[in-house]
Amino acid sequence: MSPDLTLSQKKAVQAIVSHVRREGFGAGHRLPEWGLAELIGTSRSPIRVALDHLTKLGVVRYDRNKGYSLTVDAAAIPEDTLKSVAEADDPVYLSLADARFRGQVTGSMMEADLIRLLGVARADLRRALQRAEMEGWAEKEAGYGWEFSSSVDSLEAYEDLYALRIAIEPAGILSAKFMPDPAELNELRREQQGIADGGFRALTPVERFESNARFHATIAKWSRNKLAIQTLRRLDRMRRVVEYHQARRDLPRAELALEHIAILDAIEAGDTISAAALLRNHLDSSRRKKAVPAAFAADTQPDTVTTDAS
Repeated sequence: MSPDLTLSQKKAVQAIVSHVRREGFGAGHRLPEWGLAELIGTSRSPIRVALDHLTKLGVVRYDRNKGYSLTVDAAAIPEDTLKSVAEADDPVYLSLADARFRGQVTGSMMEADLIRLLGVARADLRRALQRAEMEGWAEKEAGYGWEFSSSVDSLEAYEDLYALRIAIEPAGILSAKFMPDPAELNELRREQQGIADGGFRALTPVERFESNARFHATIAKWSRNKLAIQTLRRLDRMRRVVEYHQARRDLPRAELALEHIAILDAIEAGDTISAAALLRNHLDSSRRKKAVPAAFAADTQPDTVTTDAS
């Protein structure tokens, strides 16, 4: 991806490609600026720049009368384009997350210390820190200081986090206030079915994390329990950094997606008891597949840092 693009423009490119692939659009599908801006939650300016960039890559074309549209099917987007989009995920940010995971970034730290630690320019560090702040694991202090929130930094902590999720998430389904949204349920099922059908092979690491996190967050939202929702959001922030490392492993992604679909089927059928049991088993299975000592070894030095979640 062009280094001339700003962070918001790069994120717009990623969001557009992710949306196109998630929806499975075919060649010729129109991509209206206003619709994408509303969907992604940004102004039309970065959307327009992102679409122009995708036009240069040959994925999108522009017609003066009809606007932007796809030139290829979503499934036929070239591998080099997908790689370019995935690599746009800010290597400085990933280095910061990696350093946080390994305990090199803890508590309160000054920007000058982080610059020396990571060997990066101040402007690049600032962008990475702003993203970490947006995602909830860093907070700006007075002057040039930054406070880094608690994270999962050991196998024991990871086990404790999953134990809390297992206690909270199934209970939300069994709550008397639990009420699924049919439109959201159908959207989750369609997305998970696409992953189960092999779509996981084309997803970027960030897309995998966000897709799975969205599944669990949406079901939690249906519980109408504000305290549970807030707790799970905090747990998501805490586990985000460690999940960057977990995604390096060869997890059965299609199998996990099928488990998600079974949970949705039970919810749609009104069988909350089965849905809660399936969700509990799913979380426990994910915990056992992911929580291995090697993933938390002090000398773990991944070649690349990526994301995943369940």
